[in-house]
Amino acid sequence: MKRALFGNRLLPWLLLAPQLAVTAIFFLWPAAQAIRQSFLREDAFGLSTSFVGLANYAALWGSAEYLNAVRVTAIFAVATTLLSLGVALVLALAVDRLVRAGKVYTTLLVWPYAVAPAVAGILWWFIFNPTVGLLPYVLDRVGYDWNHLMRPRDAMILVVLASAWSRISYCFLFFVAGLQSIPQSLHEAAAIDGAGPVKRFFTITLPLLSPTTFFLLVVNIVYAMFETFGVIDATTEGGPAQSTNIMVYKVWFDGFIGQNLGSSAAQSVILMLIVIALTVIQFRWIEKRVAY
Repeated sequence: MKRALFGNRLLPWLLLAPQLAVTAIFFLWPAAQAIRQSFLREDAFGLSTSFVGLANYAALWGSAEYLNAVRVTAIFAVATTLLSLGVALVLALAVDRLVRAGKVYTTLLVWPYAVAPAVAGILWWFIFNPTVGLLPYVLDRVGYDWNHLMRPRDAMILVVLASAWSRISYCFLFFVAGLQSIPQSLHEAAAIDGAGPVKRFFTITLPLLSPTTFFLLVVNIVYAMFETFGVIDATTEGGPAQSTNIMVYKVWFDGFIGQNLGSSAAQSVILMLIVIALTVIQFRWIEKRVAY
């Protein structure tokens, strides 16, 4: 591996300057502002500010509405991640068996990843709309009265499907790359030894895909915790009865609609700490079981 050598020590920093500036302006500065604001109480117009210490955090842990948002977020993140990884792996296995149509099939499956979360939410909202949607009509024919506007279970199913839909394409790409990197000779040797397709999958394919699966597990959890605001806002707006009010949506609602800036900032700090803690746990303990 060749090592890049710079005659001027300032040049590497100049090359890094644009990325460092973007990180500082759009991540470090807002994070610092949120941490500072979480210790304050402000009026809606920002004319009066008082230091309240940990009062905003204490109020959150005593709020049944906030604890419900934490529970809903956990259910939503796990369901979205498992659905995305499961469906993507099945599709990747199907593509891995194709020879001629593999590239076309792969290209078609990648398209949903280009759709913005808010647009994906609107698409699924129309599909499952109790009045004009196609799927509620089909479900009604088989005896199920779908109504995500009234039933919390239906609403959760809708937001999970809408959120996982675009992530399936992202996970699919990585799984296909991982499958193609597995030597075919391993499968042939196992087949000669009498191992069937199911046994070959669990003893060869799945263990060798563990690095890819681990990476996708981390990024999908982060996605479900942070980047699904558009889906929730376009489909259910946190309802019915707060059944889909995940933490990131509650941060926005309390801050921009309720104008409770201190509480909203405290919620954003807690959400950031939860994601950091989950990432550390995954890299510290789960990664040890990954076979590189």
